[in-house]
Amino acid sequence: MLEELKIRVLNANLDLVKHGLVLFTWGNVSAIDRTTGLVVIKPSGVEYEKLSVDDLAVVDLDGNKIEGLRPSSDTPTHLELYKAFPALGGVVHTHSTFATAWAQAGRDIPFYGTTHADYFHGDIPCARSLTKEEIEGEYERNTGLVLIERFKKDGLDPLEVPGALVKSHGVFAFGKDGESAVYHAAVIEEVAKMAYLTEQIHPNVPRADSFMMEKHYQRKHGKNAYYGQDTK
Repeated sequence: MLEELKIRVLNANLDLVKHGLVLFTWGNVSAIDRTTGLVVIKPSGVEYEKLSVDDLAVVDLDGNKIEGLRPSSDTPTHLELYKAFPALGGVVHTHSTFATAWAQAGRDIPFYGTTHADYFHGDIPCARSLTKEEIEGEYERNTGLVLIERFKKDGLDPLEVPGALVKSHGVFAFGKDGESAVYHAAVIEEVAKMAYLTEQIHPNVPRADSFMMEKHYQRKHGKNAYYGQDTK
């Protein structure tokens, strides 16, 4: 099971490159085996074109390295998210251009249309800036904690809102596995681009109607969803 998970995490990391979500080493994907509590994550500073299965870092939920190279410096952020949200199976971090621009502006990405609502049940939230003490302390762990703080404060479900921004930093996307987390990271970038262009065309554009958001979200994700094919 661990070897299979490592292969999937390798491919998910390479998908960040394929979807244009990373430059150089600016991102990472992790996934967790909930049975063992082991997390597989991209190693720190290794270029994607040189990445191999044997390089991938395996850690436990306390951050102890089990095997592989030194884990990503963002590992404590991923671990806090896994501990706070048991439904999560994968986490992605990127600095993709448009979504990171919203993060640097410290703004939620507003719901402006149906593309957004097909994947996110509400605005894409931007967590607050870290304080000086939080940055000078356990910075990466505290990054996870401010994300959790925002989700708890607003009563958000990370499977219904599968991603968020951190002010002045970048993007964190979630999913039931690493592949779905990458998918959501790609969606966040496209939705961020659409929202930016929308505000350029109409600087005072209002959010789209909430009933439209409900219709589009529920037709794909609700108990009576009818989008796509019946897999039974």
